[in-house]
Amino acid sequence: MATDDLMSRALAALGDDDSRTIEVIHALADQTGTPEPMTIAEAAEHLDVSPHTLRYYERAGLVTVSRDQAGHRLYDADAVRRLVFLTRMRLSGMPMRDLQHYVALVDAGKHTEPERLDILLEHRDTVRRRIRELTLSLAATEYKIATYGGATGPDSSM
Repeated sequence: MATDDLMSRALAALGDDDSRTIEVIHALADQTGTPEPMTIAEAAEHLDVSPHTLRYYERAGLVTVSRDQAGHRLYDADAVRRLVFLTRMRLSGMPMRDLQHYVALVDAGKHTEPERLDILLEHRDTVRRRIRELTLSLAATEYKIATYGGATGPDSSM
């Protein structure tokens, strides 16, 4: 799955240093050295998602994409930056309807920032809860691995 590839790339860039999280997101959104505008194939490859996913986000009203004279999509830096955010939020479990609401607020202007902040704060709480749940699930898995005599911990190979 393409989103798994994107997450793997982000996690590899992050390594074991959680303090660099924002830097990794900025690096994904950085358009230095990439063609502008990008074709749908180039944007899909850059984001490690399928062209189908990009068309879906466009149809859902999450991103606006210009077209050339032949009608082919052209992704400028703003569209790619938005798509980086959208893919991060989708990977974190944000529902499409919440993303659509958030994007509508962004498009409505600066006066919607307090409502956008509320959406993100609520989502952050949801993500933190999921992380705690996954941490418990990992502990249960590690316990069971140890029960069967397997090696556990961060140095164990998968």
